[in-house]
Amino acid sequence: MIIDSYDINSEDIITPSSFFGEKNNVCDIAIGTFSREIYNAVLEQFPNETVGELQAANRIKPLHMLTVNDKKIVFYLSEIGATLSATDIIEINWKTGADKFILFGSAGSLDKEKTAGKYVIPCEAYRDEGMSYHYAEPKDYIKIKNADIVESMFNKLGLTYIKGRVWTTDALYRETRNLVEARKSEGCIAVEMELAGMQAVCDYYNIELYDFLVTGDVVDQPDYTPDGLNEANHGLDKLYVALKVAEMLNDK
Repeated sequence: MIIDSYDINSEDIITPSSFFGEKNNVCDIAIGTFSREIYNAVLEQFPNETVGELQAANRIKPLHMLTVNDKKIVFYLSEIGATLSATDIIEINWKTGADKFILFGSAGSLDKEKTAGKYVIPCEAYRDEGMSYHYAEPKDYIKIKNADIVESMFNKLGLTYIKGRVWTTDALYRETRNLVEARKSEGCIAVEMELAGMQAVCDYYNIELYDFLVTGDVVDQPDYTPDGLNEANHGLDKLYVALKVAEMLNDK
């Protein structure tokens, strides 16, 4: 069973060094986006250089070093889904030394009245995916370690937000009415596809994760419509917030 997958009593057969050799240390902070449009906009707006790449059988993905206010930040286009986005973090940490990751993306709202017009700061994620069970003891929820730090930063920036539980799922097309109601009854306010896996990996490898979301579509309504999803996916406001978070981390 998947709840038996957390094995800390034997060694890993494959490690990042198996593919990449010795670990590099070129930067402390990485920012990842799930939006191709935001990714392209960043490369147009900020001085950058390619400092590495992630290779797989179906693609080669570059890693960029941005210079923002004289600070160096690794920037990349994250894969979608818990397994691939979390693996990106593992490999980028190894290739660059970045140990502070800022991730932002879209989510489906489970309660429009609570999330409309606000950023979502997740404090716990329901583990309805597979990746986290290999990196953390089996529990229904995983704590989002730096939620309070993100909240403090948002308060300093004067941003409107709501903090609460979210639901991480692998199955976009199996978000059923009953499951939505079950997650809502436990206090979840949004559904997304990466956070539980990313947090588990970060906890395991002593990497700090700073995550926030914007809701677009609403999944608890009688008739589903994707209205608002495009802006939630690609709105540049999230990028500028992430850069402010990076600036505050650099100042610590």
